[in-house]
Amino acid sequence: METIANLMTRARAAQRTIDGWSQEQVDELVTAAAWAIVEPARNRALAECAVRDTGLGNVPDKIAKNRRKTMGLLRDLRGAKSVGVIAEDHANGLIEIARPVGVVAAITPSTNPAATPANNIINALKGRNAIILAPSPKGASTLALLLRYVHAELDRIRAPGDLVQMLDQPVSREQTFELMRQADLVVATGSQTNVRAAYSSGTPAIGVGAGNVAVIVDETADVADAARKIASSKIFDNATSCSSENSVIAVAAIADQLLAALVREGGVMLDAEETRRLEDEMFGEGKLANAVIAQDAPAIAAIAGLVRSEMDSVRFLIVDEAGVGAEHPFSGEKLSPVLAFYRVADFDAATKLATGILGYQGAGHSIGLHSREPARALMLGHTLPVCRVIVNQAHCFATGGSYDNALPFSLSMGCGTWGGNSISDNLNYRHFLNITRVVHPLAAERVREPTEDDLFGHYRRRHRI
Repeated sequence: METIANLMTRARAAQRTIDGWSQEQVDELVTAAAWAIVEPARNRALAECAVRDTGLGNVPDKIAKNRRKTMGLLRDLRGAKSVGVIAEDHANGLIEIARPVGVVAAITPSTNPAATPANNIINALKGRNAIILAPSPKGASTLALLLRYVHAELDRIRAPGDLVQMLDQPVSREQTFELMRQADLVVATGSQTNVRAAYSSGTPAIGVGAGNVAVIVDETADVADAARKIASSKIFDNATSCSSENSVIAVAAIADQLLAALVREGGVMLDAEETRRLEDEMFGEGKLANAVIAQDAPAIAAIAGLVRSEMDSVRFLIVDEAGVGAEHPFSGEKLSPVLAFYRVADFDAATKLATGILGYQGAGHSIGLHSREPARALMLGHTLPVCRVIVNQAHCFATGGSYDNALPFSLSMGCGTWGGNSISDNLNYRHFLNITRVVHPLAAERVREPTEDDLFGHYRRRHRI
């Protein structure tokens, strides 16, 4: 308690220092924090540290992710008001004023040990908050390096370094829970254990749900385009993203064509015996084995004893699947370049299967669709328990915001009540603000109290009351 209280005292003092800063000063602060990870030499050092110390993903994709997610976030924040009056509705007498939440506790995962903390830091600073980060044990060294770079930039603009802090290593569960208890807001990304702890901490909390993305490819789709996008998304950073496709649901009319296209993109379809071997290695102890998480496909093939010549250059492994649930573990999230392939009769059957997959794992997160029928995307949005329907896009690049769609750039996707979360949108800077509303009376001519007939007349006449 004393250790966390000391961090909190320093954070609160630093936050008070910037509480009166102008929007211009805040935006320079945000830019400084972003440059700490985008600067090329630092970005490479962070990516190399992340892969070396976590054993997850690969360096080139980490570099691309660190840059793209941070650049995209800065693009989103450019011109966004987060200081003082941020909205005025004179007709209705409402004025909105942005206020800080105070000190944010951010729980961050090992899968993205630089990109996710950077995203949290930038959003927190945009709201004039301080932030204390609790990394996963494997990601702590990467975060420590990131904070060294952040503090160098804060020194450059004469901002207090204690605005951005982290728990001392080794990070313990007890420290992390105490941090959540003492903070003003908790943001938890990563394991569902951390998310549940955040919600039970007694502090207002934002958590995000688990991914298990299925993508439907219907008979109207551009099959080659769909295969190219699915493959590029599936292999990116060895599938560390919660938004990577885990299952493809192919309508029968194009299933063979799609499978052939996926093979041309570097996939290898496993036979029944190879699938059994892979399942034994990945799920032999009743849960996903750490040894395969975020490893490249040839390494996973070697672990499973798959010795075909194609395995030397395979980009992702494809398994034939028909069932859903614990007895069919490939229907769940795999966090690796392994893709389940389902065949269904038609789009209605695809929708039913997708619902079952989401019911098993990943409710609330998202669904992908490759189709030339816009009405089908709308139908999925009306019926499936998801917060995002990603249409004709590479899912892991699109779900967390992209330059060619309108979602905010983020590494934390809320899954709504379906996923046990308090938000259903992409985590963004507005989640790091308190908003005070100044309320004036309406002009007399705009005031109108409804009569009973206004509200109940139609109902009473219809039912002869």
